[in-house]
Amino acid sequence: MDFIVTKNRQPLDPNLYDWNEETKTFSTNENGLVLDFNGLDGITFKTGSDCNFTTESYCNFDTGYNCNFKTGSYCNFKTESYCNFDTESYCNFTTGSDC
Repeated sequence: MDFIVTKNRQPLDPNLYDWNEETKTFSTNENGLVLDFNGLDGITFKTGSDCNFTTESYCNFDTGYNCNFKTGSYCNFKTESYCNFDTESYCNFTTGSDC
C-alpha cells in the first residue's frame, strides 16, 4: 500500500506509527503530521492533533484538535476542536467547537 506520512517535511519514522495492512488502520500518537493517502479508500486513522489528511472515500478519523481533512464521500469524523473539512457527500461529523 502506497502512502506518505511526514512530520516537519521529513518522512515519519515507521517506529512512530502502526500500519495494519489487513484492517487498513493507521495509528499514531504523533502530532503535526501530513498524511497523504490519496487514491486509497477505506482507511481508518487514529492520530494526535494538528494533522492534515488527503484521502479518498470510506475513511474513518479519530483525531485530536486543529486538523484539516480533504476527502471523498462516506467518511466519518470524530475530532476535537478547530478542524476544517473539505469533503464530498454523505459524511458524518462528531466534533468539538469551531469546526
